[in-house]
Amino acid sequence: MLRELIVKSLMQQTAGFDLIIEPGKTTRSFLLELIRYRELFFFLAWKDILVRYKQTVIGIAWSVIKPLLSMIIFTIVFGRIAKLPSGGVPYPVLVFSALLPWQYFSNAMQASAESLIRVEAMISKVYFPRLILPTSAVLVSMVDFVISFVLLCLLMLVYRFMPSARILLLPVFFVPATLAALGVGYWFSAIGVKYRDFRHIMPFIIQFGMYVSPVGFSSSIIPDRWRLIYSVNPIVGVIDGFRWCIQGSDLYVTGFVLSIIVSLLVFFYGLRFFRRTERSFADFI
Repeated sequence: MLRELIVKSLMQQTAGFDLIIEPGKTTRSFLLELIRYRELFFFLAWKDILVRYKQTVIGIAWSVIKPLLSMIIFTIVFGRIAKLPSGGVPYPVLVFSALLPWQYFSNAMQASAESLIRVEAMISKVYFPRLILPTSAVLVSMVDFVISFVLLCLLMLVYRFMPSARILLLPVFFVPATLAALGVGYWFSAIGVKYRDFRHIMPFIIQFGMYVSPVGFSSSIIPDRWRLIYSVNPIVGVIDGFRWCIQGSDLYVTGFVLSIIVSLLVFFYGLRFFRRTERSFADFI
């Protein structure tokens, strides 16, 4: 049923003109193609949202349970047992301020990386810009982000913690998280088409990334001589930015700028790698 709807949508968009596929043409005009296939883009995103929240046992509750359990574990381990400093902020708020961007980044990266394998039959039979698949998959993670943000607001009410007006600047730090997730997702999705077992590595990469990111603790505990190197991880600057907006903590500007640069490099390298390898997707699928 889904395949028939997609094929029908593609036929409607290409009706009335000849579609000529030439080597290199889509590489130069892929942005125009994305605009032309915007209906397919939103259709795929809406389909993923319905599958995520409608065809599951607990539905939206899973978007609440997962970060909530992670917050409880990190609060107990780092706040109660290790007794790491929180800068005067309730430790659950400190942790959840970092879980908010991390969950979005990891979910978006994983959804983007697995997007091509889920619709492999469509790739081998119908032409459309392949970039639509990993890009549209990120929109589902944005819905999770909104749900988790509401939970953070409730958490701040429970602890009577009032954020400053900086919270309005959260979208500024949301952008580099999206670029980094897309860049890694483009790269992993392209590799996963040829090497199917590569997707089994994703959970280990995400788990490792959580432990090397300042999710359960503040990045201020990192020694100054290592902090710039630590900021090579693009999500470090994003997490620090979220905490700066929500908690009013100090922002390590140099590290944040480095994280932004790395996010841009990851995005453009992932995009270039995807565009260079997409013409061989149908052969491997």
